Amino acid sequence: MNIEIITPDETVFEGIVKLAQFPGIDGSFEILNMHAPLISVLKKGKIKIQDDQNQIQFFEIKGGVVEVLKNKILVLAE
Repeated sequence: MNIEIITPDETVFEGIVKLAQFPGIDGSFEILNMHAPLISVLKKGKIKIQDDQNQIQFFEIKGGVVEVLKNKILVLAE
């Protein structure tokens, strides 16, 4: 699935991932391939992604919103 992490200043990450984990306001949650459509508010914390090479990366955010639709994840983060 594709993911794009965008801040007001730049695109932080764009690529294909196997999973993405987010700091939701009601607790952390994980998105896998072919996830159902979703919109959620994010709190301060770390986004964890695992790419198709099984490399894990973390991105620190201050909050934001995530949308999952048609196997694409769009993150608007601070």
